[in-house]
Amino acid sequence: MVFLRIFLVLSLPLVLTASVQAKPTGHPAYTDPAQADADFAFQGEYAGDLTIDGQPLSMGVQVVALGDGAFDAVGYPGGLPGAGWTPPNKVTGKGTRTGEGDAAVVKLEGVDWAGVTRQAEIRLVEGTPAVTILDDAGSRIATLPKVHRQSPTLGLAAPSGAVVIFDGSNTDKLLDGRMTDDRLLMEGVTTKDAFGDATWHIEFCLPYQPKDRGQGRGNSGAYFQGSYETQMLDSFGLEGKDNECGGIYKAAPPRVNMCLPPLAWQTYDVEVTAPRFADGKKIANARLTVRHNGVLIHDNVEVPGITPGGPQKQEAPTGPLHLQNHGNPVRYRNIWVLPKS
Repeated sequence: MVFLRIFLVLSLPLVLTASVQAKPTGHPAYTDPAQADADFAFQGEYAGDLTIDGQPLSMGVQVVALGDGAFDAVGYPGGLPGAGWTPPNKVTGKGTRTGEGDAAVVKLEGVDWAGVTRQAEIRLVEGTPAVTILDDAGSRIATLPKVHRQSPTLGLAAPSGAVVIFDGSNTDKLLDGRMTDDRLLMEGVTTKDAFGDATWHIEFCLPYQPKDRGQGRGNSGAYFQGSYETQMLDSFGLEGKDNECGGIYKAAPPRVNMCLPPLAWQTYDVEVTAPRFADGKKIANARLTVRHNGVLIHDNVEVPGITPGGPQKQEAPTGPLHLQNHGNPVRYRNIWVLPKS
């Protein structure tokens, strides 16, 4: 097997523009792919099949833009997260872009889980960017085309008996509700009504903030019952911790990091079991079952207490949904809830 240099070559017309919205860091935060920087076209997911030492192997690659031509890359033997990869084996690398427009080239270097160097390059193949995996002599082993995964529950209609919280028509069911010109919901809103046991569907889009890091990169969160946060964060290509996308904050990391690239629409489908009380005392903790982009990442996970930052400061049988404002332009659409009682 061969692969420490992952060479990425994209012959794409790339666009340099000003940021959509200034952040406290002074770094750009893009909400429109057409206005993104020159690195945006390189970032994303690639997947396909190859043969190594006579054995077939599926491979997925995630390329993460870090601003000013810098990149991280992660290779996943077996396929992309949620689509064939079995932790923990990975290929990890870093790289730098040179050139502009059609002449832009990104070269990455990385090492796999066994310390073996690997080689690849990305070129345009019949109009589509693709990773070409090479052997030590520079010969092609396989080509992995760029893929654009979508959640199978994207656009899921509210079932009978559900309460539509937001469908782009108005913000009547929300406190401090604000919409963009294209009728997407903006961050920092709370439902006027409270809910207990329920099924929630939320669609969200994380901004592209290549120069920001950690909790400053596309940060928001869905606080169920105003208390229990499932984190929203641009965690594309990261480890998948409890404070990253899909994590139940300070309670449980996701089983797998299912965060898609920034500016891709994503879904949370969540079963909320409210805490139980008797004689004014809690007798059972809240529980969450979470599917991120259709993949089960939490299965009836017990949540021992509230997450700081939500509107509800004390646990109760019911509470609102809160979508956190953390200073980043996260957008939402198609939000509904099906109460269980």
